[in-house]
Amino acid sequence: MGLLDSERLAFLKKLRPSSVRRLGSLRMEDVVGLEAKRARARLKTLRTRYPSAGPRELGQHVIDSAKGLASLSGSVSGVFGLISVPADLVVMTWLQIRMLADIATAYEVDLRFRRARTELLGVLGEANGVGPLQRSGPKVLGKVAAVLAERGGFVSLGRAMPLVAAPVTAWLNNHHIQMVGEAALRQYDGFQRASAKTRAASGATAP
Repeated sequence: MGLLDSERLAFLKKLRPSSVRRLGSLRMEDVVGLEAKRARARLKTLRTRYPSAGPRELGQHVIDSAKGLASLSGSVSGVFGLISVPADLVVMTWLQIRMLADIATAYEVDLRFRRARTELLGVLGEANGVGPLQRSGPKVLGKVAAVLAERGGFVSLGRAMPLVAAPVTAWLNNHHIQMVGEAALRQYDGFQRASAKTRAASGATAP
């Protein structure tokens, strides 16, 4: 799914220092709540563009869109080198939550419920190798962002070669988004299959 100009513009606004500082001050729960509301509108638009697409196909379109935004973030932050590393990590963590909210919504998961939000944070934590996250847990630039820095090598790249780091950081962002997105598809596919089995069993045993 190609990025719309409006989508690029809205995302670039998120890269402003004031916007990044605001993101960094929010709790994980706050970010999930905001993106859960926005996800419904984004999926409505996506279903209009792809009326015959099922949940998994919609989820893949969501991943492709997030990868485009992640590459854009990496290209911008890489140019500025080490000083921009914290900002990129905040944006990347927020972008993952945004993507997960959209994928969950594609599978008709109701993120208004606490359990659904807890499951989403579970996917986020497990996919990043940090384990389950509490709903009111670390700020956006917390535990998950630290793991991204360590695994992505952002600090060493920014210090050693800031201009060369731009395309490399963009690639790392893109690769990581794909990995987290695939973890979400596996998770919500599993939920969907389990729900289908439960419904089938109920129907089979109904009088």
